Amino acid sequence: QVHVVESGGGLVQAGGSLRLSCAASGSTDNIKAMAWYRQAPGKQRQMIAEITDSGDTDYSYFMTGRVTISKDNAKNTVYLQMNNLKSEDTAVYYCAAKGKGTMGDFWGQGTQVTVSS
Repeated sequence: QVHVVESGGGLVQAGGSLRLSCAASGSTDNIKAMAWYRQAPGKQRQMIAEITDSGDTDYSYFMTGRVTISKDNAKNTVYLQMNNLKSEDTAVYYCAAKGKGTMGDFWGQGTQVTVSS
């Protein structure tokens, strides 16, 4: 089992920046990748970025150029740096730890990001 906790959300003005953190604990050796998602009210959950255990990254098109995913292996923590935030970025941001093999995915509770225009 893997436990995931997000932090770093809050209220920010349009054009501002936030850095979200995602701390994993438990069977972290069985994590093959970690990813950030977001879900706005009334919309489906969208993947923003993913980083594998080897450090490869992948980004979805809609935030490319404004977000950077990184990780600190010593802290079992993944970060999402978000810049030039827009009102449409307002959403609950979730972190997921993707397990190896048949382990499945483990989700955090989410952290609210609100961007005021």
